[in-house]
Amino acid sequence: METRTQSNTKGHGRDGEKHMIFSALMTLAIAVSVSITPLQSAIWQVETSQCESDCPKGDNGAATGPLQIHRACWEDVKRDGENYSDCEGLDYSIEVFQRYMRRYATEKRLKRCVTDQDRARIWNGGPNGYKKKSTEKYWKLVQKEMK
Repeated sequence: METRTQSNTKGHGRDGEKHMIFSALMTLAIAVSVSITPLQSAIWQVETSQCESDCPKGDNGAATGPLQIHRACWEDVKRDGENYSDCEGLDYSIEVFQRYMRRYATEKRLKRCVTDQDRARIWNGGPNGYKKKSTEKYWKLVQKEMK
């Protein structure tokens, strides 16, 4: 014999199915939410004062979103079905940052341990930004925000 406490969906038809689907989607949404590291938070602060949406375009309109992503950066790490306009969202911007770091800020590439300084300077100056004098000032700004 079945009691009400045995199942929340039996006997409830489509409403029960909808509830199960909604619960599964909410769990998935929480699971894929991107956590932000102190470095990413500092870069976000330097780039847009932690603007979350409708952020102003940077570099004379060449960069977009909370982390000010240039099209060339996005092109390096995009996946099928993604659009450059997706960079306007914080979670996706963080994902692009992470992909870019996995591609360019590696021990194999730098031939040594990778530091937050390397990551920040690569973000600011491209794949070889960690070597460029022009990215030193950017690192100091990021470093200041991390304190």
